[in-house]
Amino acid sequence: MKKSVYQLFALTMGCLSFLLFSCSSPTAKSSVDATAKGENKTQKENKTAYPIDLLPVLKDYKILLGNGTSANDLTDFEHKEYFYTENDGTDWVVYKTPNSGTTSPNSSNTRSELGQIKEWLPKTGGRMTGGLKVMHVSTSGDARVAASYSVVIGQIHSNEGHKNEPLKIFYKKFPGHTKGSVYWNYEINTKGDNSKRWDYSTAVWGHDMSVIGSAPDVYPEEPKDGIKLGEEFSYEVNVHNGIMYLTFKSKGHPAKKFTKSLVSSEYVKDADIPKQIRELYAVIDRDGTEKANAYEGELQFFKQGAYNQTNGKAPETNMVWSSGSNTFDGDLAKQYSNGSYTEVWFKESSLGPGIPPR
Repeated sequence: MKKSVYQLFALTMGCLSFLLFSCSSPTAKSSVDATAKGENKTQKENKTAYPIDLLPVLKDYKILLGNGTSANDLTDFEHKEYFYTENDGTDWVVYKTPNSGTTSPNSSNTRSELGQIKEWLPKTGGRMTGGLKVMHVSTSGDARVAASYSVVIGQIHSNEGHKNEPLKIFYKKFPGHTKGSVYWNYEINTKGDNSKRWDYSTAVWGHDMSVIGSAPDVYPEEPKDGIKLGEEFSYEVNVHNGIMYLTFKSKGHPAKKFTKSLVSSEYVKDADIPKQIRELYAVIDRDGTEKANAYEGELQFFKQGAYNQTNGKAPETNMVWSSGSNTFDGDLAKQYSNGSYTEVWFKESSLGPGIPPR
């Protein structure tokens, strides 16, 4: 009798298990599938977008960041404090750097900036474009110092001779102003002593570099045709057969074009030195002249990103380039939270050979 009861109990439990398994199995499988699909979707949505995913041209660049980190291969490379991506409805690559950090050997300024790997000669040429908006420039500095409150967003840099810069494109905005200025500088390829070098500045929208304050915290008039922080604009740098062609565009502003020879100087004699230079650079005794063939025969490369022009050096050491800003002893968090940094967002960038001007 006991044995029959045990057999009946075992048979009943076996049937129940079979029924439960048969009924619940498809549902359980569906739940597992749905969970897996959900996880895959979440993983896909949360996948990191690296800068190179947004700007494939980064394969042709290396980078130096504001903490001294450098990378020659930007595949899956980012740094959440200096070089990363953002989306405000549009995908952007962010370049951010403080007023004080680790600098390159020949500069007092920090940068989170790309450097083109391939070099080229002015007669051979090259072309770089950028579509961007400047989100922040330093809010501290000395208004009498031309470099204060500014950032370089594109360059041509020589890699031979004096290693000077035939082009630097700037954005600058004084504290309290709504609009800032975009201008470009040409640095002479000095004949002889390079300590006499200087930059001639040309306004695109707003002021050129020579418009400065009359006291450390007294600012010039705000430019009427300037560019606001967060306002988009673009540039094209096209070097063809030794001539540099610059084009600047921004919605609501007139397009601007400029031309400059990189192989024939207009500053070969003392009498050629512009009035702007006589006035701006007199205080640091820079009045050099340029080689007649300028940068001809010297290898060049493009640079792009955020090259901060505001630093903590005492203005008395150089009233053009030493901006005396707040640097909080190099503390990155304090600089970022107190406005002692620059931040530039790019949504478009390209490199290529120089082309005949349109």
